[in-house]
Amino acid sequence: MTLSRTAPPDRDATMPGERRGPAEALADLMTGNRRFAAGRPRYGHHVGEAAAQSSGQEPYAVVLGCIDSRVPLEAVFDQNFGDMCVVRSGAHVLDRSVVGSVEFAVSELHASLVMVLGHERCGAVAATVDALRTGSRPDGFMGYLVDQIAPAVTEVGLNDPQVNQKALRRHVSRTVEQLSLAERLATATAAGRARIVGAVYDLDTGVVELL
Repeated sequence: MTLSRTAPPDRDATMPGERRGPAEALADLMTGNRRFAAGRPRYGHHVGEAAAQSSGQEPYAVVLGCIDSRVPLEAVFDQNFGDMCVVRSGAHVLDRSVVGSVEFAVSELHASLVMVLGHERCGAVAATVDALRTGSRPDGFMGYLVDQIAPAVTEVGLNDPQVNQKALRRHVSRTVEQLSLAERLATATAAGRARIVGAVYDLDTGVVELL
């Protein structure tokens, strides 16, 4: 299935207690991003809203993003407390705890949408490009991040003048592909209960582009 690069049209928020399907979940996230990018957020994240959701949660989406401090995911999608689960790692690199967290959000909390969100000018991607060019792999667990991003850089090619931008997008797509192979997620997507999509956040405009 191919996604349009054009964000879905605006729609009213789902009524309380109504579960969003994958299409509605994606539409709500992208509508919230348009509110955010236009400077008209709906939610201010007040403590009263947190208290109102404290007795339980029914998130409709789980967003896997980077640890970058410039990309606060609930704000980027203008979502309220209880609307979305957030999982973050350097350049949204997967490991067992990350995949397990996404699986929990889908299988136990019944989130119907999984979004892998990369962002422009990702430091981890840039570090991987530099490591491959210099042949100097970082020590410690940072080397794991480089190892996981490196295949995307290699596929694009170090000689490509836009290697960072293209490798970022390829890494997002590879992450989507890897998540799709996880047993619980594969079962949910095959049954139509969930959908996994990739996207990129523009640091300058605040706009999320679906891949």
